[in-house]
Amino acid sequence: MSKNLNGELRALVDELVDKGLTLGQARREFERQFIVAALRCHQGNLGGSARSLGIHRNTLRNKVGDLGIVTDDYAPKGPRARR
Repeated sequence: MSKNLNGELRALVDELVDKGLTLGQARREFERQFIVAALRCHQGNLGGSARSLGIHRNTLRNKVGDLGIVTDDYAPKGPRARR
């Protein structure tokens, strides 16, 4: 991890601790934001997102459901191309 990123992460963690966030709350929100970023990058595609995250597609599908993430929110708008 780069020194700058490490410093930014440390500052963010310090702020969350100061606000009283528990480790469980912080972990859940970090995981949610990380998954949402992957879904945005892959336009809501679970397979591509899972590969980029280094987890199995089914694991991602379960996490998406547990975290209440709606993958359609990150899919391209308009008519879908047929396969």
